[in-house]
Amino acid sequence: MKLERVFEMEKETKNTIRYSEVAEGQPPVIGTIYVQKWALKGIPKKVKVTLETEGK
Repeated sequence: MKLERVFEMEKETKNTIRYSEVAEGQPPVIGTIYVQKWALKGIPKKVKVTLETEGK
């Protein structure tokens, strides 16, 4: 199974960026994520997250 979700920047903190899932008429699958600033090049307004299951 593979899910892709888009997140929009919600808030910038000292070391992280908080992103909120764009739900588009359905309940959020993930909700909110925090990404460390050092892991990003710049501060993108939107990010896409891919969720894949392993095994059964």
